[in-house]
Order: sequence, then structure tokens, then C-alpha cells
Amino acid sequence: MPSFNGDIFAMARANTYFRNVILTSERSQVVLMSIEPGDDIGEETHDVDQVLLFVEGEGVAVVNGVRSPVKPGHLVEVTAGSRHNFLNTGRAPLKLVTFYAPPEEAPGTVHRTKEDAIREMREKPGHAVA
Repeated sequence: MPSFNGDIFAMARANTYFRNVILTSERSQVVLMSIEPGDDIGEETHDVDQVLLFVEGEGVAVVNGVRSPVKPGHLVEVTAGSRHNFLNTGRAPLKLVTFYAPPEEAPGTVHRTKEDAIREMREKPGHAVA
């Protein structure tokens, strides 16, 4: 029997936090994100692989300097060490689910705002925030 079984799309749509860790196992992690219109995740690199699944809104992915559009149903892979950012170019929050392998955040982490996340990331080893 799985330790988690839920409607991830409904959870992503309902999430209003910048970052909300909902599941952490030994080898992976699931995080909900909500990026406000005109804002971005913030250019960064980290030592883990990341896969992002977009649920609502529209935006632009920038991975190693290459820009591409994102919208509901798009999936973007970011391998460890890749410089990346995701920008909300729409009028509504950009809602997404991101998967880390291995886990990137402490279990249960909640960053209500981007500013909360930036403050914590600057202190994290193996993570560079522009």
C-alpha cells in the first residue's frame, strides 16, 4: 500500500505558498509551488535532479540560458548543476509540482513567500541563489 495517494493536481491548484513540501522519502521529494504574476522562482543551481510539472498558469523556463514556454501539462527536467529559473508571465499564479531526487528541502518545509525561501537558501550548502 502506498504511503501517499492523493489528487496532486487539486493540491497544486489549492496551494498558495511559494514552496510547500508535501512528501519526502529517502530518495525523492514532492513539493508544491505557487509563483505570483510577474515573479519568478529565482535563478539557482543545486546538487540534485529536479522535474517540474506545470498545473496552472503560463510562464517561461530558462535552463542553462535556453528559454522555452511552460503551461499546464508541460514537464521540464533540470539535471543537477544546471542553472535555471522559471518566470510567471501570466496574470494568475503559476502553479506547479516539483520532484527532487534525492530530496532538496527539509521534510515539511513551508516557505509562504519567495523572500522566506531566499533567506533560507542563502544558508544552504550546495545551493547557489543569484
